[in-house]
Amino acid sequence: MRQQQTLGQTITCSGVGLHSGQSVALTLRPAPPYTGIVFIRHGANGMVSMEASIRNLVPTELCTAIRVNGTQIQTIEHVLSALVGLEIDNAYVEVNAGEVPVMDGSAGPFVRLIRAAGIVPQEQPQRFLKILRPIEVKDGDRRVIIEPASSPSITYSIHYDHPLIQKQTYTYDCSVSAFEEDIADARTFGFLKEVEQLWARGLGRGGSLENTVVLSDQEVINNSGLRYRDEFVRHKILDLIGDLALLGAPFIGHLTADRSGHALHTKLVERVLEQRDSWVLLSGREEGAALTAPAIPSYNVFGQA
Repeated sequence: MRQQQTLGQTITCSGVGLHSGQSVALTLRPAPPYTGIVFIRHGANGMVSMEASIRNLVPTELCTAIRVNGTQIQTIEHVLSALVGLEIDNAYVEVNAGEVPVMDGSAGPFVRLIRAAGIVPQEQPQRFLKILRPIEVKDGDRRVIIEPASSPSITYSIHYDHPLIQKQTYTYDCSVSAFEEDIADARTFGFLKEVEQLWARGLGRGGSLENTVVLSDQEVINNSGLRYRDEFVRHKILDLIGDLALLGAPFIGHLTADRSGHALHTKLVERVLEQRDSWVLLSGREEGAALTAPAIPSYNVFGQA
């Protein structure tokens, strides 16, 4: 167990939204204990804040998005993955548009931004959601299951009818060092033959070879090639880590995903929070003790109202 953590100082970056193509500035700010991760959108109608919580989730294609009072922020999974991967529990994420900047298509730039800001411990212990019984969601041959284990880990399998992917499986034992070295720099990917279809649906307008691994029928067309031989499945783990941030607390258990995606990831989060007899909350002060999960408060699911 450990203390809660936040950023050492405020820091800013800018880029374009992957799907909107709009320019956007993002600022990360320190936050008090029990805040969780709270997004703030600045716009013509003022400032709207929304916690990274499953109750604010809205259905979207190819990304994860949250909405409060009609204001939406989408493609939040990569910055969430960076925050969770570096064990940042409390932070404000401010944007001046409706989408988080894609940067290079991975969580790497956000990791380096966080490292530049610094990570500082806080006075309160961090709570962990420990799985007691298996919880599973399925959609045909797609599935995600989380099971009891002594430490957090993820095994992910993907299947694509492409010579460079086919079936890839990767197991990630969750730790800050493993996240930085093995997961954070894995980029989002797409297929050249689908690009025009995405544009016709208003998606992928900010995508380029600078922020997406693009595959033709036979090869990667990016001049830089791949960062990892199995970069594709590693990026799926990156996405899953970000989506699991909507739980509101780090998990202790083993998670297995097969042919999954954002919709099934977030469905698992919903199912976990529904099945309150299948997990307990642990804290550094009361290790091993079951805590009563409160009704969802104004900020963090497991925090203080």
